[in-house]
Amino acid sequence: MKLLGIGSRINHVDYGFGVVTNVDSKHYWVVFQEKGLETITINSDFEVIESVDQEVDTVSFYEVESTLRNILKQWSDVSEVVPIADKFKGGKLIIEPADTSLASKEIPIDTFFHKIVMVRDRIRVMEQKINASKTLDDQDKIDLQQYITRIYGSLTTFNVLFKLKSDNFVGTKTK
Repeated sequence: MKLLGIGSRINHVDYGFGVVTNVDSKHYWVVFQEKGLETITINSDFEVIESVDQEVDTVSFYEVESTLRNILKQWSDVSEVVPIADKFKGGKLIIEPADTSLASKEIPIDTFFHKIVMVRDRIRVMEQKINASKTLDDQDKIDLQQYITRIYGSLTTFNVLFKLKSDNFVGTKTK
């Protein structure tokens, strides 16, 4: 199927006559005489009245950027930006020893949180390397995965620091 270019005119089953104003790998943006701007899938039901050759690449910068981000997330140890819960922004972690003659230690909670996120990211990379290993047999991979799951479970205490629940540590789930 040949993609239509910008300026192509179509007659859509539901929207009527329109002109293609933008194209990506999955959609046409079309300004219809009666309905205004609509986004339709490339395989929508329409009749081509006049076809203009596609002169631009149909892969958008957003699609390239999203794909690259996913690849980097999967195969590198680059940390993603993980937001701290609003209530802890600018706060501090105070560690006080039981012995009152010793000094307490104050750490900016943002610094502590960043270290927790780095630990999580490095565990994820280790998990990926274990799963991709060609030298470990399946039973060794399962055993190591169980240790990693327990590590995540031990770190669930720190979930209170994460702004988004999707960033939380998850250990073994109980039924």
